[in-house]
Amino acid sequence: MPRYFIDLHDGANLIRDRDGFDLPDLAAARAKAVRLLTRVAQGLTDPVQRQDYVIAVRDEEGAVRLRLRLSYDVETG
Repeated sequence: MPRYFIDLHDGANLIRDRDGFDLPDLAAARAKAVRLLTRVAQGLTDPVQRQDYVIAVRDEEGAVRLRLRLSYDVETG
């Protein structure tokens, strides 16, 4: 079973996945990344003007296979 690594960048800090996940294919890795990014979104409580998050899914060779982006943007009027 392939191993995928899911890294998170919050615009200032990079959290590299050093352990990875054994997942059957890239579609399963994408679903796992979406669940992780959903947890990030659920935890947003600080009233920042804008915050961007990027998850990169790497394969066993270190190649980035896909990226997911989440932008948190507050506009007041």
